[in-house]
Formats: sequence, C-alpha cells, structure tokens
Amino acid sequence: MVSVRELLSHNDNDPAHESPGEGHGATFIVKLPIVPVHQKKNRAERVHPAARDTLPSFDCPERMDGMKVLVVDDEADTRELLKVGLGQCGAEVTCVASAQEALEVIEKERPALLVSDIGMPGEDGYELIRKVRALPAKRGGKIPAIALTAYARTEDRLRALRAGYQMHVSKPVELAELVTVMASLVQRTDKVE
Repeated sequence: MVSVRELLSHNDNDPAHESPGEGHGATFIVKLPIVPVHQKKNRAERVHPAARDTLPSFDCPERMDGMKVLVVDDEADTRELLKVGLGQCGAEVTCVASAQEALEVIEKERPALLVSDIGMPGEDGYELIRKVRALPAKRGGKIPAIALTAYARTEDRLRALRAGYQMHVSKPVELAELVTVMASLVQRTDKVE
C-alpha cells in the first residue's frame, strides 16, 4: 500500500493532485468509470457500441407498469440510474433534485410512490417527508415513501421511519432490491386503502 506522502514525493508534477505544501492539505482528483445503464429491449438506442457487451443485466423482479414514481436526489447520476432502471420495470419516473421541486410535483402529479434521498443540501429528506406528511391526503400527504440513503445504521433507519417514511433502502442501491421494496410497499398500501 502506498501512503499519500509517498505518492506526492514520487510524482510532484502529477495533475491528479495538488498541494500548497506540507501542513496545508492536498487536493486529489479521482476519475471513476460509470457503467451506462440500458433497457434490454432497445440496446442499440441507449448504449455506446464499445460498451454494449460490458453492461450488467438487470432482470426486473416486479412489473410496475404505469406506476408514477417520484425520485428525489441531488445527485444527477443517481437520478438517471433510477429513472432508467425503474423505467425498465414499466414505471413512469419523474426525477427532481430538491425537496421544493418534490413538493410541487406531489401536489401537481400525485405520484403513487416517493423515493427520496435523505442527505441533500438545503432541505434534506427528513424535512421533505415532514412537509409531505403535513399535507392533507387528497394533496399527497399519504403517499407511500421510501428513504434512499447512505446512512445505514439502525438509528438512521429508525429516524427515517419516525420521520414518516415507510421503508429504508441503503445506498449504493441495488435496483432489484429497490424494485421489490417498492412493489411490496405499494401492495401493502393498496390493501389498507
């Protein structure tokens, strides 16, 4: 294993890091590849030809044909992953980047399910769900909701449930797990109503 000090001393001209000197911190630039997600039915339309054979397959465990799903996450890559992945299962996915945008969509479109990140700048997912639960049912206050978060400790799960989410799914998200949780939550909610 190479230490940061060894890395810096071996190649001081490397554009992947910068340091104003000892005791002043350092900046590292890390580039990670992102694997494109695609729909199996239309492979040629979504996938770069060089990546076509390297994509992971995603077998949708449950169909969600026509279900309106609202995804709230400040990370564009996560929004795109969920939009494409849930779309493969037939869901009609609307993605937004903030709690304020989410509240607007809930009142206008009345999605069947909310999937929200917890750790967002400004209003976080806890504040969002509190505002949603304060709405009358006819304006979206009873929407089934899943907290999607990197906070995976037991106390984090309990906090999400106490705030008003019915389920908690940890990041990094496994699409098959999320789809199964979504289908289960919607089926339970349908039985109660």
